[in-house]
Amino acid sequence: MSTGSGGTATHAPASTRVRERLLDLGYAGGWRVVRALPSALAQGLFRRGADWAAGRDGRATRQLRRNLARVRPSASAEELDDLVRAGLRSYARYWCEAFRLPSMDLDALRATVGPRIEGLEHVEAALAAGRGMIVALPHSGNWDVAGVWLAGRCGGFTTVAERLRPESLYRRFVAYRELLGFEILPLTGGPEPVADVLARRLRAGGAVCLVADRDLSAGGVRVDFFGERAKMPIGPAKLAERTGAALLPAGLWFTDDGWGFRVHPPVVAPSVRAATQAVADAFAVDIAQHPADWHMLQPLWLADLPARRAAQDRAAQDRSAKERIE
Repeated sequence: MSTGSGGTATHAPASTRVRERLLDLGYAGGWRVVRALPSALAQGLFRRGADWAAGRDGRATRQLRRNLARVRPSASAEELDDLVRAGLRSYARYWCEAFRLPSMDLDALRATVGPRIEGLEHVEAALAAGRGMIVALPHSGNWDVAGVWLAGRCGGFTTVAERLRPESLYRRFVAYRELLGFEILPLTGGPEPVADVLARRLRAGGAVCLVADRDLSAGGVRVDFFGERAKMPIGPAKLAERTGAALLPAGLWFTDDGWGFRVHPPVVAPSVRAATQAVADAFAVDIAQHPADWHMLQPLWLADLPARRAAQDRAAQDRSAKERIE
């Protein structure tokens, strides 16, 4: 069983191996069972699960509340409770749809999604220019549905996935998204640096889609986000600078009868740092309008990071500043 770095998990504690095995079986069961249920029944079960999680008020729910409090700082305690419950229901809806998506008519889905996209002209202009296109997304709405449409329009696109444990679970997610028409590259442990592969796809005029509202490395950029300092990944802006591809921030949310999408104008900025801030600003516009559909259940702002992670981040930023001076 592979780890995120491509090694083996032979020496993992037995309890960890059991937990990972149960996790893998849970997702496998979800893809088999949920798609077989009547849609209304499946949605109702996931909705009740979300309400249970809201009442339980676990760590992820408390973090979601802290995150949404930044988005809606004027909300009362009762309003914030309602927003958190709506947020968990939205997140549950994403997973219900994800488990059911492989059995859906993807051509019909694309026909439904296309007319709902605001800013579609920015996608068409980027494709017509032939310089490649980077779509940067937050963890909002249903990004898999957006990907189904994009894969149909572009003949496929490339994205990056975090290396999950156990390896069987990672392979399961890769197989799921490949079935939808995505090319999946591992964030770590691949045969060549992922940035090189992405750059090659873009220079050939292809499309790259990256979820870009949470940094998973020590190399992210500090941005102002809803009035506080946060970190976001540098990858989309750096790829755009390296290849000349169009960088298009996008927003996603749910509607009562489907999904909403917005593609913002291409980012034009003098530096990678400024471009990343521009992406964050575009994300903030859509998240402020649809806060319940932003599925950020992890720490994002620097003030919420554990002390050790915060110290590592400060050291990385100091090294980056030193390199720029030198």
